[in-house]
Amino acid sequence: MARDEQPFTAHLEELRKRLMIAAGAWLVGFLACYGFATKIYDFIAVPVKQALPEGSSLVFITATEPFFTYLKVGAMAGLLLALPVILWQIWGFIAPGLYAHEKRFAIPFVLASFLCFLGGTYFGFFFVFPNVFTFLIKFGTGTGDIDAMLSMGAYLSISIKLLFAFGMVFELPIIMFFFGRMGIIDHLWLKKNRKYALLLAFVLGAMLTPPDLISQTAIALPFAVLYELSIWIVRFTGKRRPQAEEEAEEEPAAGD
Repeated sequence: MARDEQPFTAHLEELRKRLMIAAGAWLVGFLACYGFATKIYDFIAVPVKQALPEGSSLVFITATEPFFTYLKVGAMAGLLLALPVILWQIWGFIAPGLYAHEKRFAIPFVLASFLCFLGGTYFGFFFVFPNVFTFLIKFGTGTGDIDAMLSMGAYLSISIKLLFAFGMVFELPIIMFFFGRMGIIDHLWLKKNRKYALLLAFVLGAMLTPPDLISQTAIALPFAVLYELSIWIVRFTGKRRPQAEEEAEEEPAAGD
């Protein structure tokens, strides 16, 4: 059974404690990564440097841009390093509302969420970045007598946005798994709303990526594939409903 309900003030105190631990872990991660910020940035900049025309390079347009760029690099790398601790704090906050048999998913939740986020950033960086930046730079330099001189700060901003987007998209199966276990959704509901999920995929692609078809599709396609995977995950791991109720929904769903 779930733990006894706590008063609202106790929840606020628990949330404050969890947030402080998460923030502390992020700070430690930042301090550990900041000394390597220049090397991390050089690694992140590889796709765009390879896409730039010969003789072009990244530039900074204000005196403070390199300092704040490396500060952001340290912060983002520190966040990634602290992510397992942050995920553990998220689990620790929601665990009191779960049943005893659901709490055993603590370690799998943290591990799977971390690996899925890493998988998303890996996919985005190694498979999408080279194509996106090659397309954008060739398009820009091919529209006239224009030289490519990208700001290092602007490149980092768009890289962080894309990597975060891919990381969150790859969390979809984990989110659907827990929604299914809690009985909020089932595989029939997911199948019934497949077309809306596909529309949502392209809307998210348009919101989270630069305004080009390649990067938008690169977000939408993994979302669609992972959504289909989530249907099977929820089907075999979600909370079971009465068979008569499932069969009643199975018939209209089959006709979609």
